[in-house]
Amino acid sequence: MADSRLRDEAAIRGIIEGWSRALHAKDADALTAHHAPDLLCYDLAPPLATRGPDLPGLKAWLASWEGPIDHEIRDLNIEAGDDVAFSTSLNRMRATSTGGKQVDLWTRATIGFRKIDGRWLVVHEHVSVPFHMDGSERAALDLKP
Repeated sequence: MADSRLRDEAAIRGIIEGWSRALHAKDADALTAHHAPDLLCYDLAPPLATRGPDLPGLKAWLASWEGPIDHEIRDLNIEAGDDVAFSTSLNRMRATSTGGKQVDLWTRATIGFRKIDGRWLVVHEHVSVPFHMDGSERAALDLKP
């Protein structure tokens, strides 16, 4: 049982680390390769929620960046059961927009996985940034771990 859990956690870690490499390479197909068809996504960009992988939207977003996108994963935690798992992490993205703006942003991510036909797939993805609770409703984009 413990060996099975370790294998599952390693498989999920491999998926997440693969995303980091795919983001760096701006490879939309690799970024969505482990998404379930009915994925529920709460992403940074509107709308509030999307269903299913949005390959055209992802490709358009990736095209809005010059060169590679640097990505760092920190404090990755994976909890895996027999057929359901989740991960939490802090993620840093550094890149230059096609307009020349330098971006250095930390986000929080919670990813839900389900083992379907023996393969771990992402069924839920939630990426967020905190916002200031002072009435300004400003995103707290300057926070660092």
